[in-house]
Amino acid sequence: MPKYLSFFLLSVLFISCGKEVNSLKEGSWRATINLGEGKELPFLMSYAAHSGFEMYNAEEQIVVTDISMEGDSITIKMPVFEGVFKGVYSETKINGDFIMPSLKRVVPFEMRYDDAPRFSSSEKPSVELTGNWEVVFSPNTPDDRYEAKGVFEQEGSKLTGTFRTKTGDYRYLEGVVTKDSFQLSTFDGAHAFLFEGQVKDSVLSGTFYSGNHWKEPFTAKRNDAYELPEATALTFIKEGYEGFDFSFPDTDGNLVSLKDEQFQEKVVLVQIMGTWCPNCLDETKFYTNYVKKTKNPDVAFVALAFEYAPTKERAIASINRLVKGVGVPYPILLAQYGSSSKAKANEKLPMLNHVLSYPTTIFIDKKGEVRRIHTGFNGPATGKIYEEFVVDFESYLQELTAE
Repeated sequence: MPKYLSFFLLSVLFISCGKEVNSLKEGSWRATINLGEGKELPFLMSYAAHSGFEMYNAEEQIVVTDISMEGDSITIKMPVFEGVFKGVYSETKINGDFIMPSLKRVVPFEMRYDDAPRFSSSEKPSVELTGNWEVVFSPNTPDDRYEAKGVFEQEGSKLTGTFRTKTGDYRYLEGVVTKDSFQLSTFDGAHAFLFEGQVKDSVLSGTFYSGNHWKEPFTAKRNDAYELPEATALTFIKEGYEGFDFSFPDTDGNLVSLKDEQFQEKVVLVQIMGTWCPNCLDETKFYTNYVKKTKNPDVAFVALAFEYAPTKERAIASINRLVKGVGVPYPILLAQYGSSSKAKANEKLPMLNHVLSYPTTIFIDKKGEVRRIHTGFNGPATGKIYEEFVVDFESYLQELTAE
């Protein structure tokens, strides 16, 4: 659509509302989410009247087109995820709340027309963070403690990378190094992450903030040889069970089972996931691209969605939003709503030793035998790890389909 026509249509919309308001100014914008305790999580955006917002996290770009304005009020709905910005606006500023309705979370935000950087860095770095780090989150709290691998790349004061855990990664992180301190952030429409830390005597320590509802300390030491547990060794079929099975409804209410004809004599991949989960979104995009690229009739995918949406209707709406937004070509069944509890998920899938992570994928051969269970997903933000996964995934499926 021509740019002048988009502007004209927006003008008509504003006039029809009966109130005189300004349109948003095109160009660079900077947003901050208020985490409380004097902490702000920044991310960068750009706006164009004909295409909406683009949000940036390192190499990631998130296009947001669902924007509605009435009077001086504005609503910005994120694609796929249910997160929504609601506020009041002028030509160069938006103030309001970022809301996650199903979780009843509300976080204040501000967006400004501004080409300022994500984080300011007034002093040159005195440390170099490029490389691999052995990380422990909540090191002094046994119930919350978990290991991770920090993978960072530093160019001058600019810092990018991610934290990998055995259940997935923290996606694209971007920030700066100032003297011996660093800051990293990401906002993907579902999660708002801020990492702050300092390096002393080759030990990195800091705090991880997830929105305004969770924070925890972490420590790390440089260790280029450190590796997380193998993703295919964490989840397995319990003794006493012959294999994997399920029976859940699709979004039209029709029960779908692994015993159905559509799955017989095929290699079947069962994806345990949630539409609210960023790692699941990365994995779903990968599976979607694989299905469309290969068009392999001997392989079938099916997803089991465990949704925290409080009602079945809202859970189905979330599934439909994901299917439409990504173009998912395989069925997504509603396995659970009202909670994304992994303990409750395990009750639905008692043959597994545990549901450790969303996502988890079960590989089933043409004879119906479970051949592999892959826990978690390390997406494109993990770079080489993701590339190695893609090669292994495609070769393993070729092996299974050739049997």
